[in-house]
Amino acid sequence: LPAAGDFTYVVVAEIVSIEKHPDADKLNICQVDSGNGELLQVVCGAPNARAGLKSALAMIGAVLPGNFKIKKSKLRGQISNGMMCSDVELGLSDDHSGIMELPDDAPVGMDVREYLALNDKIIDIDLTPNRADCFCAKGIAIDVACLNNLDVKFPEIPPTTATIDDEIAVKLEAKKQSPRYLCRVINNIDNSKTTPVWMQEKLRRGGIRSIHPVVDVTNYVMLELGQPMHGFDKSTVKGHIEVKMANKGEKFTLLDGKEVVLDENYLMIADSENYLAIAGVMGGLNSGCSDATTDIVLESAYFDPATIMGKSRDLGIFTESALRFERGVDPYLQETAMNRATQLILEICGGEVGPIVEAKAEEFIPQATEITLTADKLKRVLGFEVEKQQVTTILSGLQMQVVEKDNSWTVRAPSSRFDMAIEEDLIEEIVRIVGYDNMPSENLFGESVIMQLPEAVISSNHIKTQLTTLGYTEAINYSFVSQKQLDELNIANGSIPLKNPLTEEFAIMRTSMLPGMLQTVKYNLRRQNETVKLFETGTVFHSQNDIVEEEKLIVIATGKRHLEHWGMSDEGFDFFDLKGDLESLLSNTKSDYSFVKSSLEFLHPGRQASILIDGKEIGTIGQIHPE
Repeated sequence: LPAAGDFTYVVVAEIVSIEKHPDADKLNICQVDSGNGELLQVVCGAPNARAGLKSALAMIGAVLPGNFKIKKSKLRGQISNGMMCSDVELGLSDDHSGIMELPDDAPVGMDVREYLALNDKIIDIDLTPNRADCFCAKGIAIDVACLNNLDVKFPEIPPTTATIDDEIAVKLEAKKQSPRYLCRVINNIDNSKTTPVWMQEKLRRGGIRSIHPVVDVTNYVMLELGQPMHGFDKSTVKGHIEVKMANKGEKFTLLDGKEVVLDENYLMIADSENYLAIAGVMGGLNSGCSDATTDIVLESAYFDPATIMGKSRDLGIFTESALRFERGVDPYLQETAMNRATQLILEICGGEVGPIVEAKAEEFIPQATEITLTADKLKRVLGFEVEKQQVTTILSGLQMQVVEKDNSWTVRAPSSRFDMAIEEDLIEEIVRIVGYDNMPSENLFGESVIMQLPEAVISSNHIKTQLTTLGYTEAINYSFVSQKQLDELNIANGSIPLKNPLTEEFAIMRTSMLPGMLQTVKYNLRRQNETVKLFETGTVFHSQNDIVEEEKLIVIATGKRHLEHWGMSDEGFDFFDLKGDLESLLSNTKSDYSFVKSSLEFLHPGRQASILIDGKEIGTIGQIHPE
């Protein structure tokens, strides 16, 4: 994606003087220095236009996004030699509240595209849920370096030495949900300062709007290192900080002014009297920083992903912080991020720094897993061999600690890689870096052997094909039935109840295919489908000391033998129709079969029979009992 809209001939300019338009209340006449040696008169209606402001001026002849051409014009009788531009007019953002405000040291006359480095591209990366480590520039840099066999170097972030003793105590009540929490006080900052344009631009290209230095710095560190942070106005914090779970029914007003109702599943940051933030989601309205804030409490914490997951969606909001915390943040990144944010705040706003206060519950902080990968397993899974040195180089390039042995590697993944737990995870990383398109392809060779079934055996597919030919349709019913269905047919003996059934209708594992098939027939008849011919193959279950599973076939027919036709009778199916279809199946076995009288309670007493092959009973045929 382009970093900005397509525009030309827009320069950095300074408004030297400004006066009201004589014939329009909302317009101003500005004398503007564009760096060409003379002042240009430009008519502007932006509310933030003022003398001394440096902004973007579209000169006469400029072309703005949408092929909008700038010409010399008259506005209410006053000549305008160009147009002062807002972000939206240059395709930078949707902010049209006023013209662009550039830093005081922006060089007048310089092309805005060059000054803001806008001849650039934005790469939009779609991440799978397991790659939370790539929600920041650092994580992406590691992958890109490894893919291109390059070294990756990270800027050194030294600890920031405390210059004052001011600190706030932290009490961890919800240790499992928040096993690590750091905070530090920074006093006497000037939060009314303008965030450097380079940081504003990096935030904008990361999809984040610049607000003021404290918020901008915490957002920048999040994009850079992957650690979401938050700044509280210290004047609103009473006593110490507590990390605890909320109580059901409590109310809290978010930073955006929205009031939400909490329950016991929300992790909260509180002081001695009130809640300050919903942990990992959003801060509170009463504790947020503003341009007038002079003292802050900076937060950097690790929150359990399961605790944060889904909370922002439940509240109907989206935050970059929640997105990262619910996927998983590096549990050992907090101090580094704190020092980086402190460094940037001091550079922009000045101030005095207190010591870092840390509260942690070591037993709940995730520990890196040591994984042993064998060369045999790697080759067996991939189907080809990867050189031993290449494996070591790939895993080391992904910032893993690797100990190479004769036929294996002992690997410890970095703390940011929650998705590394077993050998297969490492193998996936190796083949990903090697490249799926670089995997060698081989033709498979093997003998095709046609297995001949004994004449007495009919394959399941053959039975299904023949029944379909005879006009039956295959049905697939649930393997669970109700106790009532089994009792009605008197076939409940040996039934197996479920411990946690979905409903009473699906509380028992079926001992017969008949209840489910009867329900399907009823369903069709109630919908005016008067002729139904169905079959199903499946498993039934009995309890005889142990659970016994048996494969069964059921065939059922009801309705008229023929579709309505003047030359056909409208007689319905009877016992002998089904018997004829069954005999056509049995004829394929080349075995002797016969029918003998049976006495099942759920079948018509005079229209039922047991089916025997070579004298062994294999099933029953009959008409459902009329009662």
